[in-house]
Amino acid sequence: MILSQEIIDRTLRSPQGAAAYTVCEKILDSGHEAWWVGGCVRDMMLGIIAEDIDIATNALPEDIIKIFPKNDNSSANLGAVVISLEGQSLEITTYRKEHELSDGRFPESVEFTDREFDAARRDITINAIYWNPISSELYDPYEGQRDLSESLIRFIGDPEVRIQHDALRLLRVIRCRALINGQYHPDTFKALHTQSKEVSVLSGTRRYRELEKILLGPNPEIAFEDLWETDILETLLPQLHACKGVAQPSKAHTEGDVWNHTMRVISSFTEDHGADTRWAALLHDIGKPVTFSIDNERIKFNEHARQGGKIAKEVLDQLQFPASRRDKICWIIEHHMMMGAFAELDTKRKHHWYYHPWFIELLQVFWLDIAGTTPSNFDLYECIISDYNNFLDENPRPKKALLSGDEIMETLGIQQGEQIGNVLSALDLAQKSKEVTTKKEALEFIRRKEL
Repeated sequence: MILSQEIIDRTLRSPQGAAAYTVCEKILDSGHEAWWVGGCVRDMMLGIIAEDIDIATNALPEDIIKIFPKNDNSSANLGAVVISLEGQSLEITTYRKEHELSDGRFPESVEFTDREFDAARRDITINAIYWNPISSELYDPYEGQRDLSESLIRFIGDPEVRIQHDALRLLRVIRCRALINGQYHPDTFKALHTQSKEVSVLSGTRRYRELEKILLGPNPEIAFEDLWETDILETLLPQLHACKGVAQPSKAHTEGDVWNHTMRVISSFTEDHGADTRWAALLHDIGKPVTFSIDNERIKFNEHARQGGKIAKEVLDQLQFPASRRDKICWIIEHHMMMGAFAELDTKRKHHWYYHPWFIELLQVFWLDIAGTTPSNFDLYECIISDYNNFLDENPRPKKALLSGDEIMETLGIQQGEQIGNVLSALDLAQKSKEVTTKKEALEFIRRKEL
């Protein structure tokens, strides 16, 4: 696996690459070393323009602060200084050797060292390749290039110790495998399984952030299959783990059980699908295990969407999800089975749904639900899209809402959630009918209206 000159040139012409090159120039001019390292080098070797460039150096944090004054130095005590240059944010990290972790989460302290020890502390071989953008020199002490050419995911050093050092590596390594559609070294895979319960020491926030990277990256279904196979998912998301082996009506779901369906759904993501849509799609059938029943010789999941919304809230709270995003995702899950009722809606109700701020994501999850089902029938989806477009042509939105969601919450003393969407939809309809034309009238409208 060799860095091509074309990808080097394209990366250096990008805003992030140009800024990172300048940073290295300044550090080198000050008499220190500077290397790009980690995922950015790996991505370039894969023919991908590096977008998130990390820089490693033997310069101490105080040296970096002198070279780049007036920047965020809040992480300097752990050897990392975040700087802003040419509109780009870059992290510069001093070579360091981390002391053993006491709880698998954070280093008790760090010791500044040389490049050799800095490489030894990294997780997998393909993330321990250093590249000098000035001289184009490579430093690859653990044969990461070779492993990358084999699409091999391999821990540096003792795999179990690496995981015990930082349990987040359980998720990061699985994400990297999905990223390159690679394969595991046997010792690495074994360690993921034997150390799976270590994931419990991670905070909800660290779990959520890494899972979101998996959902936003390529091949999320590969990652979630690995999470299940290694037993990590049983500790990480037991409510999702329970979907494995839950049968569905065979004629409507020849793809198999709830788990198989969910994996087909998340394998159908496109670039148009944002993070909230992806989370809702992942969890959309999480209510099926607790609502499974057989009635008149047919499998049913009565009220699974409503139950799924409640369970999803528990899951997202455990992951310390931002409340506004949590409420949106749960709303989508709770309503993902109502699409068949749209044909019967009158104009007033269509105003409510088609103008709802979360309707597009609801529609996207509906499309993904169909895409994850065999056989896939998009007829109803196409009918809704056609009706939605015709409705908007005949009933265009007012150009600008008179009140924002924050203003509504402050005025009514309510929190983010479905009620905000209902208020916005009602206000939108009132603006369209010219019942409300000013901000003052809008405030009076939402105060007096029972919404």
